[in-house]
Amino acid sequence: MTDGSMTDIYERRESEARSYCRAFPVSFTKAQNATLTDSAGREYTDFLAGCSSLNYGHNDGDMKAALMEHIMADGVAHGLDMHTTAKEDFLNAFERIVLEPRGMDYKFMFTGPTGTNAVEAAMKLARKTTGRETIVAFTNGFHGMTMGALAATGNAGKRGGAGMALSGVVRMPFEGAMEGVDSLSLIREMLANPSSGIDAPAAFLIEPVQGEGGLNAASAEFLKGLQELAREHGALVIMDDIQSGIGRTGPFFSFEGMGVQPDLIPLAKSLSGMGLPFAGLLIRPDLDVWKPAEHNGTFRGNNHAFVTARVALEKFWADDQFQKQTEAKSAFLTERLSKIASHIPGASLKGRGMMQGIDVGCGEMAAAVCATCFQHGLIIETSGAHDEVVKVLAPLTIPQAQFAKGLDVLEAAVQVHRPATKIAAE
Repeated sequence: MTDGSMTDIYERRESEARSYCRAFPVSFTKAQNATLTDSAGREYTDFLAGCSSLNYGHNDGDMKAALMEHIMADGVAHGLDMHTTAKEDFLNAFERIVLEPRGMDYKFMFTGPTGTNAVEAAMKLARKTTGRETIVAFTNGFHGMTMGALAATGNAGKRGGAGMALSGVVRMPFEGAMEGVDSLSLIREMLANPSSGIDAPAAFLIEPVQGEGGLNAASAEFLKGLQELAREHGALVIMDDIQSGIGRTGPFFSFEGMGVQPDLIPLAKSLSGMGLPFAGLLIRPDLDVWKPAEHNGTFRGNNHAFVTARVALEKFWADDQFQKQTEAKSAFLTERLSKIASHIPGASLKGRGMMQGIDVGCGEMAAAVCATCFQHGLIIETSGAHDEVVKVLAPLTIPQAQFAKGLDVLEAAVQVHRPATKIAAE
């Protein structure tokens, strides 16, 4: 099959909703750790990593072996929410490796297999337990594409696909979203004012680091202040760690060490460890008031994902070595991106950990930089309200030499597209 005929079938039969393939118009046939190979045999370094669904890289050998063993033994693939050995083993590992060492007491709710399912469950449960409707979300937030989660999503382009009013959510400015405005003080004043028009909220829904919104990172002070406000007003805190969690910023949860205890924590993306569909919601035990099947999903029992998720926990989180390696790579990334940003007047670093990028000032330049990177074998994408941030989401397991080489490609692309005034000044 030629590339032309492949393109024809996609244009003829695949929905216009397709997205990433437009920026990367090749057919990929193979993937290993941080390397993707196309049908022509060309290799690419992956700085997208399934939009943080592949924190451990493509096709980890131990996860792959465990999954193949499970399949060859006729292990359960689809189990609804029935008890299976794969689910039991995952839950035991999650309790032993994640919850207990962190002193965290949560129930694990298996939702439908994508992040938006976990967010929908969190929003529904917050409303059910508080008897209130309003969810406070934040500017630039992204929480999913189903109607409830979409109502909490800020991006106008995404919201435009709804075809109807999106309700039940009020928007507040994320930390630093408005120059000269103390967002936390503004939120406090709005909630204290009985004529602000904002009903007592059921919950605050926030990403500790905004992935699609431009890598805006909330400080510990902001998150702690938000939690205090929630407690004061009888609201819950939903901390959406779908993209920023599972080691992406260093620790397993992006808010670790910040002195906060979220009531509800949606997880997905790298939860399965291998890119298999798997999402869940961590629930404070006293909030677990669901009636049987009151919230369910046909594919909440992806046992293949349970198998790989358990292996990921046992392999990478049984001690602190993986986190230390990630933190070392994060420091390297900060150093390199600082140097790259210095080539562009007004450019700034965004994000935290291995979830960082450069705000280059406009979407056109960011798109041009990413396109040039692709031409030179690097897959990287943008984020932000105007797609102005070039975002690095390399696998946490990427070999150091490959990581450095990928950043070399990014730096060269930035130098090609940097403003002429900067070049003249040098």
